[in-house]
Amino acid sequence: MLEAISERFSESLRAIRGVGKITAKNIQDTLDDVKKALLEADVAYDIAQRFATTVQEKAIGTRVVQSVTPGQQFIKIVYEELVALFGVESHGLAFRGRTPHRIMLVGLQGAGKTTTAVKLAYHLRANGRRPYLVPADLTRPAAALQLRILARENQLDVDETDNARSLVKLVSAALDAARKAGADTVIIDTAGRLHIDTAEIDELKAVQRRIEPDEVLLVADAMTGQRAVEIATAFDQALGITGVILTKMDGDARGGAALSIYSAIGKPIKFVGVGEKIDRLEPFHPDRVAGRILDMGDVVTLVERAQAVIDEKKAEALQQKINRNQFTIDDFLEQLTMIRKIGSVESILGMLPGMGQIKKALGQVQQPEQELHRIEAIIGSMTRTERQNHLLLNQSRRRRIASGAGVSVTDVNRFVKQFGLMKEMMKKMKKLGKGGGLDGLPFPPGIGPFR
Repeated sequence: MLEAISERFSESLRAIRGVGKITAKNIQDTLDDVKKALLEADVAYDIAQRFATTVQEKAIGTRVVQSVTPGQQFIKIVYEELVALFGVESHGLAFRGRTPHRIMLVGLQGAGKTTTAVKLAYHLRANGRRPYLVPADLTRPAAALQLRILARENQLDVDETDNARSLVKLVSAALDAARKAGADTVIIDTAGRLHIDTAEIDELKAVQRRIEPDEVLLVADAMTGQRAVEIATAFDQALGITGVILTKMDGDARGGAALSIYSAIGKPIKFVGVGEKIDRLEPFHPDRVAGRILDMGDVVTLVERAQAVIDEKKAEALQQKINRNQFTIDDFLEQLTMIRKIGSVESILGMLPGMGQIKKALGQVQQPEQELHRIEAIIGSMTRTERQNHLLLNQSRRRRIASGAGVSVTDVNRFVKQFGLMKEMMKKMKKLGKGGGLDGLPFPPGIGPFR
């Protein structure tokens, strides 16, 4: 996420990080590069110019905090202004006292609105709410069918109202059904539009007047850059949106939409889609995203993801196995699956401070995702007995495993050796009074001993 803009910012700020004195000259030179980085990220010129001017005004003549180098102080100013560009604070959903609460999703076709509706319902349920999904597209029956299929697959309540004569009547009936079902939040997935059409907007306005939604959220594709900002501006002028959900942020290397929307319309980004899986919708935190851009990492989000997938009972059982030196390849595979749920190795590394520069220095030397697939293939070609006791893996068995996994015997030998080294490391850590991993997780595969 935002790799390109992060890399450009790092290059732009590298020269000033260690300077002993901030001058008008080195500030100007750095900010010229920063402004170019923003423009390359598809940020509007006036927003990029305003950002650079604000940083310059704050940097020139700033009093350097004791024990902090001038370069670091400058980076701090850039960080604070990036956070301000994103909207300073995280904005959760704003609900009134009545129930069920009403969220209306709007947007153009192709932005991922229907999938986002299900992700949002899943997120709300995970946080203790009882969501109710409403397919409100009278023009495309396939869209309603898609929403219902996704809802059923994830055991989410979804409205079954069909053949409504108007959108207002459909939504009104759905609200009554949601009350009877005991739902506390209704998510209305309106029809995706090919463009901003007056008649269609009038229809949405009629729904607004009827249900008085707590939130009108625009779902926009982050990868469309300035186009997403134009769409947000148009929908805001027409409907007065309360916030934005940016989809496909995991594939957005530039960040133009995320960096521009708040400045353009004054409405916050509330959620971002960071993957195709149903649990890959996250609240948007300006400070965390600014930290990622400046290669400061985002450990808080990483911990939150880990906490969401870690089973405490399984983690405790794993710890006991480690303490008894009974950690097996089966246990490792279970941990590998758990880490997969947190995210790709690439995304996990992106949340660690300084990893952007390390990854760039390594180039293509390490390809952790490819290594994980290889390890999974190797383990999948083992018998249960072999996974329970890796000491049984003689050369004959290793040749059979290599053939079944489509890898070389050398690959199998390296994995078995590294697994043995990891077990030895766990044993040593136990003697030091520590566990074998962090909160029930061993060393992340693809890095550490698995390279």
